[in-house]
Amino acid sequence: MTVNPMRAVCLTHVPFEGPGAFATALTAHGASLERHLVPRDGLPKDAGDLLIVMGGPMSVNDSDTWIAKETAFIRSVILSGKPVIGVCLGSQFMAKSLGATVRSGKELEIGMTPIRLTNEGKSDPVFGGCPETFEVFEWHGEIFDLPNDCVPLAGSEIAPLQAFRYGVHAYGLLFHLEMEQTGIDSLCSECAPDIAKAGLAAHTVRSIALPHLPQLHQVADRLVAHLLDPAH
Repeated sequence: MTVNPMRAVCLTHVPFEGPGAFATALTAHGASLERHLVPRDGLPKDAGDLLIVMGGPMSVNDSDTWIAKETAFIRSVILSGKPVIGVCLGSQFMAKSLGATVRSGKELEIGMTPIRLTNEGKSDPVFGGCPETFEVFEWHGEIFDLPNDCVPLAGSEIAPLQAFRYGVHAYGLLFHLEMEQTGIDSLCSECAPDIAKAGLAAHTVRSIALPHLPQLHQVADRLVAHLLDPAH
């Protein structure tokens, strides 16, 4: 009897923001990965066994038709009980789909940023293995409130809510666990005005972040393993 591998579906919004270390973790755990560039290709026919929603420079409050369609798609997947990971814009999609407000933060949050786990985060099956305060890679200007029926997992000074969980299966992360050096290089190139606005330099963002990436990838792997486990 042949057992079909677990199937992950990844929604991307720009060519330069992909699943990064999540793709490595999925391969390591025997799962396949499909990628869909939603603004160009539209939504997939289904969410597979695990839906991953990546970042992008647009806002979930923009009026594009595809944004409304994706918001509704993500809501249906979350409420169906399927595992979901939302990263940066993806977490904002999740928050909006669950009824929370997404709005501009008081300033851009770019590069390595310390976040602090909440009490719920300290007992979370994924983040409970992290230090109470640790640094993550960020690149966003908008933040969100905690959606109804969700658990707050972590926050920072600029974004009081950096991560939340719906049930045991859906994680919204304003930060990037998956970021690789090539991804940082692409962001620094494609989103250079953000760096200038934040008063930063690309080489500084890159050099500070690189030593932290292996630790973030370990958490990314733990998250994928948790969500692919049928017993989770």
